Amino acid sequence: MNLVGTILLIAPILLFSMVAHEYAHGYAALKQGDPTAYQLGRLTWNPVRHIDPFMTIILPLILIVAHAPIIGGAKPVPVNPRNYRRYKRGDIIVSLAGVATNLVIAVLCVPLFVLAGALGHALPALAPSLALLQVMLTYGVMFNLLLVLFNLIPIPPLDGSHVVKHLLPPAWSLRYQQVGRFGLLILILLLLWKPVVDWWLWPVSKGTQLLLAPAAAFHLSGPIAL
Repeated sequence: MNLVGTILLIAPILLFSMVAHEYAHGYAALKQGDPTAYQLGRLTWNPVRHIDPFMTIILPLILIVAHAPIIGGAKPVPVNPRNYRRYKRGDIIVSLAGVATNLVIAVLCVPLFVLAGALGHALPALAPSLALLQVMLTYGVMFNLLLVLFNLIPIPPLDGSHVVKHLLPPAWSLRYQQVGRFGLLILILLLLWKPVVDWWLWPVSKGTQLLLAPAAAFHLSGPIAL
């Protein structure tokens, strides 16, 4: 598959997954007592409201062209933790809502993969198009697992750091959160360290294989492969 074809298959599923991640944060915040995202019009599935020009478009494209591990993100949904009915509990729930949503999407891609395969075997004329859909769903599993692992990295301001900070003594927690100003730089440096990248990507590839293994019988052969 050429680069343009790969991007066209990846972009829709990746954009949907990132929008779902941010929507989950905003919805969880609303349920915990914070209406900020709703009031600012960010509690929406409209992807335009969630696109950050650099993190959503430019950075992933650069990494794809460079054949590097792909990282990116949508524009963070604004929340005000002071509005949570119970601050600590609310902060943890809101922070983990995004990764929980990505995990659910990864799992749901599997029955959709099976359905596409069953339709392709029943209706051979549709098989080429459904084979493309299966490739997209495979990327859906892969990238949603990647989003789960990426956001759980305990580097501020990623979601995992919101759990870690509550486990630390107050003084340590404050210093830990201050690392957030260098968070993106730290992540980029880590991605340049191959042992870290291999360790980080192994659960993604293994998890994708494990989730899709039961659906192998429904795989449609086609000209496109991962």
